[in-house]
Amino acid sequence: MMEENGQQSSDAQQPDLSLRKGNYEEESFRLHMVTWNVATADPPDDMTLLLHLNSPKSPDLYVIGLQEVYSGPLRFVSDTIFDDPWSHLLMATLAPRKYIKVSSIRMQGLLLLFFSKLEHVPFIRDIQATYTRTGIFGYWGNKGAVSVRLSFYGHMLCFLNCHLAAHMKYATERVDEFEYIMDTQTFDCKKASRIVDHRLVFWFGDLNFRIQDHGMHFVRSCINNQNYNLLWSKDQLTMMKKNEQMLQEFEEGPLDFQPTYKFDLNSNTYDSRLYRTWFGFNGKKRKPAWTDRILWRLRPKAPPSDEQDENRVGPDAKKVGHVEEDEEYPLKIRQDLYTSNMEYSISDHKPVISVFTLELRKMYETPLVRLQAEGDWSADIDAMVLYSPLQPFPSSTWDWIGLYKVGFTSVSEYITYTWVKDDEVAFNEEVIQVYVSKEEIPVWGGECVLCYYSSTLQCIIGISEPFKVHESKVASEEGLMPEKINGLDKTIASENFLN
Repeated sequence: MMEENGQQSSDAQQPDLSLRKGNYEEESFRLHMVTWNVATADPPDDMTLLLHLNSPKSPDLYVIGLQEVYSGPLRFVSDTIFDDPWSHLLMATLAPRKYIKVSSIRMQGLLLLFFSKLEHVPFIRDIQATYTRTGIFGYWGNKGAVSVRLSFYGHMLCFLNCHLAAHMKYATERVDEFEYIMDTQTFDCKKASRIVDHRLVFWFGDLNFRIQDHGMHFVRSCINNQNYNLLWSKDQLTMMKKNEQMLQEFEEGPLDFQPTYKFDLNSNTYDSRLYRTWFGFNGKKRKPAWTDRILWRLRPKAPPSDEQDENRVGPDAKKVGHVEEDEEYPLKIRQDLYTSNMEYSISDHKPVISVFTLELRKMYETPLVRLQAEGDWSADIDAMVLYSPLQPFPSSTWDWIGLYKVGFTSVSEYITYTWVKDDEVAFNEEVIQVYVSKEEIPVWGGECVLCYYSSTLQCIIGISEPFKVHESKVASEEGLMPEKINGLDKTIASENFLN
């Protein structure tokens, strides 16, 4: 069983490189990533340290990958209808800070969430999410990978959250699982149909690689003295990289932090429990290891071809396109932080956090649609939305415009919506009107935005400036105002909402 958002996609919104070339400046974007095996625990009350909410630099994007999210029968049934407790808390924490959940996918205990600042949402397109089960050693669905891929200002990014086979002796099997995932996950996109086709891939999760050969005493001594570098050469992932080409293409920052596994619950003490074997003897304690990792792969630059054959087809044609894209629209990545967080102790794993800076040249600067609320809005009179297509895109009778409160958490959290007519989109300044019935407008009023959702592209392609929905005078005079328990959140200043 699994749930996911944004499964379908289209290449129609991909920019035409030959038309989009320009001398745009490169811009920087901050990405905050978390991986955490939560060992079926419920989320902590406070996410401040995990998300660096007090940092003077707020991220543009959050990507959170969790493993072993509780998926017992009763909990999992409820989670398929409502967001699980982790998703709910993360959305509730980030929404007041102007982030929305753009996409998510869950496969039993594996959960991946992608959040963006609202200002970037119309430029995040081609969203797809998928999963891969790995059934080695009799596991069913509790090991494998979930991924979210998307286009960020035209640059194809893929985020791959994995939970690989456990135990010291299965390092080779872990690599086999990873290569199987890389080979079999595919997407409905000509530009990047496989993981390796993406400009930038993040591989993270509970990869379960251990520290080999060294004994328990030596490992713990190195940790106590913060001599982590003495353990690096025997880290299985580092060792496997020497002989595996696919692994060599992935970069990782120095493991200059405590191994994140295995801890006693509710403590910062490494495994001290006594394990009972079949014969009643005490088994070995688990040796600390860097099981929880975040790596990245920038697509290798294709060698320039001697003959730029415009009629070339197949993989060679894709390489030619990559060369042009790499030169005209550069993408660079810098890791600013890679560390574990010792403050959280609800699991036998500590969360790992990495902060990146992405420097890129945008492939497009304007949204596909501009829209705005016309006139005063209240439940006393029918309202009107004006929208203008700014670029060609595949419109549909299933496109809709949603009314959202300022501080909404996800695409599905609309107050009301109206279907957009099947207008043929022309590349001109045409303004199209859509009416919203007064019966659909909340009587209590509040700060709102309008979002145009493309059914074909499966994403929001335009967001209005915030505007005020006035409280209904008729309802107020007649004493028909409902309780404001579910009223709109007025705590976010609208003038700062899209800044």
